[in-house]
Amino acid sequence: MYVGSHISIRNGYYEAAKTAHRMGASAFQYFPKNPRSLKVKDFDVEDAKQCGAFCKEHNIKTIAHTPYPTKLIPEDPKDEAQIVASIINDLEIAEACGSIGIVVHFGTTKKLELLEGYQKMIEMLDRVLLDWEGDTLLLIENNAGAGMDMGITFEEMIQIRKLSDYPEKIGFCFDTCHAYASGIWNGENWSELKAKGEELEYFTHLKAIHFNNSKYSYGARKDRHANITSGHITKKQWLTLLDMDIIKDIPIILETPNDEPDIHEKEIQIIKEWIATTKK
Repeated sequence: MYVGSHISIRNGYYEAAKTAHRMGASAFQYFPKNPRSLKVKDFDVEDAKQCGAFCKEHNIKTIAHTPYPTKLIPEDPKDEAQIVASIINDLEIAEACGSIGIVVHFGTTKKLELLEGYQKMIEMLDRVLLDWEGDTLLLIENNAGAGMDMGITFEEMIQIRKLSDYPEKIGFCFDTCHAYASGIWNGENWSELKAKGEELEYFTHLKAIHFNNSKYSYGARKDRHANITSGHITKKQWLTLLDMDIIKDIPIILETPNDEPDIHEKEIQIIKEWIATTKK
């Protein structure tokens, strides 16, 4: 299994890969550009390719995460062209780095009716993917349910993918904190969630897991990540998830707080020990 954390590209993509390797990670996630901007980045292609070659040599799997302002259902139509260009830019960078995909949150809207919102999201996906010929996928991430019921269920993920003109270019990223916060996973019902995911073929297209604990209790609808041993999700519940064959070979990425020295290195080691426990 592939385990890692989010890593800064402050010193470049290649250096981020080397940092992951030094941490003992076999996977990592990165922002392809400034996480607070949609400005298209003129990136160092050679640096990105070195990152990809290093990861291939050391069997490290990577994913990228689109910047925070990226919205698949824009509030203002004037923002659409910029968002589309930004996501395509992210795909190009991730492709050069040899990454599996770029993560983008399922869209939400308070201005449009739900059906209109879904339609706009599909339209945006199709605009992004129309001419995309790379291997890097666009990975839709489940929402925590803060503010509205949109982008929470497996059914929504599957339906959006099916209704896109380019389903083969779309995969999924499952965030554990978001699933817990939204109310679809209470820590004890993984077998039910697994059965539903298999029935819908959600797991067929699952390409990454954000392995985050929750600062708030089940169903709180608050997207606040906690470190894996200090939130409301227990070790026993984590072990149940890690024991599932469906997540074999899928990168497990920590987006937990990084406010203690070497905390991510420690968490990566804990997860590896938990995985070893499930295999005994």
